[in-house]
Amino acid sequence: MKASVGDRLVLASSVVDGTVRDGTVVAVRHPDGSPPYTVRWHDTGEESLVYPGPDAHVEHGGDATRGVTPEALASTWRVQVTLSHEGAETTAQAVLVAGNPDHLGAVGRARRNPEDASIEVVGEEVAVARALRRLADRLLDTAEEQIEDSTGVPAKVHA
Repeated sequence: MKASVGDRLVLASSVVDGTVRDGTVVAVRHPDGSPPYTVRWHDTGEESLVYPGPDAHVEHGGDATRGVTPEALASTWRVQVTLSHEGAETTAQAVLVAGNPDHLGAVGRARRNPEDASIEVVGEEVAVARALRRLADRLLDTAEEQIEDSTGVPAKVHA
């Protein structure tokens, strides 16, 4: 395995439905591009020294990414979801805590029919799905506004 600064390192999980991690190679210790590499992980932003195993592969950036800082190659947006329960109602608040725009939020609610069995996870799934759908709509609205502000032409990005 050979890598250069700016390449993407992908670590597949050894278990079914396991997490796949990816990061940008920010330093190579050997002139021939052999491991180990210093990698900035896209999910956490942390850097670590990596000796890739057989479950890893390198995606080369090509000439377009040579000389480009790793920060310019990727960005990470995080959404925080907070759940609360009150009787038969579940409320989910989804907040975009990193990205542009910063701190955009939406709320979703689910109410259990009193005749149904109390299965908390079902209410949580419905409330979170509704909050995320509303957050997605708000992001699209914001994108339309930014396009209109920069072009002076009405924009419609909703499907």
